[in-house]
Amino acid sequence: MQMLAMRPCIPACKQVLGSTSVLSAFGRALSTRTGFGSCSKPTSVGPMTSSNCKGVIVRAMSQRGSQGLPIDLTGKRAFIAGVADDNGYGWAIAKALAAAGAEILVGTWVPALNIFETSLRRGKFDESRKLPDGSLMEIAKVYPLDAVYDIPEDVPEDVKANKRYAGASNWTVKEVAETVKNDFGSIDILVHSLANGPEVTKPLLETSRRGYLAAISASSYSFVSLLQHFLPIMNPGGASISLTYIASERIIPGYGGGMSSAKAALESDTRVLAYEAGRKGKIRVNTISAGPLGSRAAKAIGFIEKMIEYSYVNAPLQKELLADEVGNTAAFLVSPLASAVTGSTIYVDNGLNTMGLALDSPTLST
Repeated sequence: MQMLAMRPCIPACKQVLGSTSVLSAFGRALSTRTGFGSCSKPTSVGPMTSSNCKGVIVRAMSQRGSQGLPIDLTGKRAFIAGVADDNGYGWAIAKALAAAGAEILVGTWVPALNIFETSLRRGKFDESRKLPDGSLMEIAKVYPLDAVYDIPEDVPEDVKANKRYAGASNWTVKEVAETVKNDFGSIDILVHSLANGPEVTKPLLETSRRGYLAAISASSYSFVSLLQHFLPIMNPGGASISLTYIASERIIPGYGGGMSSAKAALESDTRVLAYEAGRKGKIRVNTISAGPLGSRAAKAIGFIEKMIEYSYVNAPLQKELLADEVGNTAAFLVSPLASAVTGSTIYVDNGLNTMGLALDSPTLST
């Protein structure tokens, strides 16, 4: 309808639809069926703002009975690996899935588990738990998880003896999958929101083999392992998503330690896993290439604020990237609305990935 409003005299439209009266009838029907009203003039709608065309509303739908095309995950169960606070993409994805009706399970890195669960109990996350309908996101269960280790036999003695792991049990990938099966039987959605590179601040030429392989293990193979162990308890028609970054295909100086390689591997694995999981379990597999966000984890690279500023200045959409926008994209990808989408890398970065020239380059001002 926006196209018709902006270009009302396209000959091809008249040829196809017959006359302006048919166009008007088509417009009334579309307005009635979809909730989109007619608009007297072209308008642009920014994030979290309303348009001067009162009939057009762009928003995520989570309440049953609302007009529009809803994302309905009622009756679905999601396991989100990598939630340890309330300001990262993992948390935003959990909220979006909960708003759409899904039951939420999370896996939290063992050393961060006590702080996370304590903060939940004391209500420190209550404000950020609020959903569009005013209710609070409920987390059915929090599981201790360290996705670097697949089975108990993989865990070194020094890690077992580490006081940060004291009191926790069944936190390897295989054990968590088995515990979820015992607790809930099955899941429909698997989310990988994990990454770690111990030498991320080092240039690749200065990265050790151990640091490089550690980045690959924690940031990409962990997804393979999670899907490998959770696939047997995933219901056919389910979906899995991960989070990647543009450094997989573009040079981002300072994003080192093998992390760019890990993200490239993650994207390649996404395509292979889409084939294998699709054929074996009818599971779709996609990854979201998200723009920079000032989360606690992202601050480890040391210049995240500069990356956010660079994105704001140079991206086609000159606005702040919100974690909720990544969450909403994830909700779409795991929903029936994306039933034919698999093996894809979906960019949610205000379009920064499309740019070939930095607009704020000093060269352009000379």
